[in-house]
Amino acid sequence: MAVTIALSNQKGGVGKTTSAYVIATALKEMGYRVLAVDMDPQGNLSFSLGADTESATIYDVLKGELKPRYAVQKSTLVDVIPSNILLSSIELEFTGVRREFLLKEALDSLKGLYDYILIDSPPALGILTVNAFTAADYVLVPMLSDIFSLQGITQLEETIRRVRNYCNPDIQILGVFLTKHNPRTRFSKEVEGTLRMVAEDLQMPVLETFIRESVALREAQSLQCSVLEYAPDCNAVRDYGSLIQELMQRGLKANG
Repeated sequence: MAVTIALSNQKGGVGKTTSAYVIATALKEMGYRVLAVDMDPQGNLSFSLGADTESATIYDVLKGELKPRYAVQKSTLVDVIPSNILLSSIELEFTGVRREFLLKEALDSLKGLYDYILIDSPPALGILTVNAFTAADYVLVPMLSDIFSLQGITQLEETIRRVRNYCNPDIQILGVFLTKHNPRTRFSKEVEGTLRMVAEDLQMPVLETFIRESVALREAQSLQCSVLEYAPDCNAVRDYGSLIQELMQRGLKANG
């Protein structure tokens, strides 16, 4: 049964989609069976993985018009259920009971086929993100190394706590990690120190691994290719490798 991880941060531009893209492709290269699920109406993860966003998407699955297995696309990188802008209407379309469980019920039928399922959630804390949290075993939180990113951590923790109380009692916060981080600057060090204080109060673990800035990540995504092949020696790729190793040392293991 797959371990399901939702990547989330209500602030945009923090490297959430990039992290989902790199982690998914890295786990696939390590020999694991990986499914990426795009729950962001912008569809950036879908594009990065070379998916066709004009055919079957997660929107069709959530509406009950398509069985989940028929929405899975076998891209050259990893299997993916794509999204497109139609997903943005979900807040208005789904108002009934148990609407928080739509994604979980869809993915339950696929869990036996994969070792890891990674969900890219939108930069908001609405029903799409709540669906991602309800379906997930873990939440992984990328955060920019700036002061504004700290402001959303409390709200994110509150949303996870509500989901834990009402929808998914077993969900855990896997950790917060810094992206586009330069540990040599005084400001970045101050942000990291403040993050650790805030996270300690909220009982959210802060990962030791941080991700450095890299143009190669954006270039590989725009080319819809694996950054592991495009720029295997770049700092950010090495950082993501270290991040995955740290997560596994913390107990993130496929159930087999």
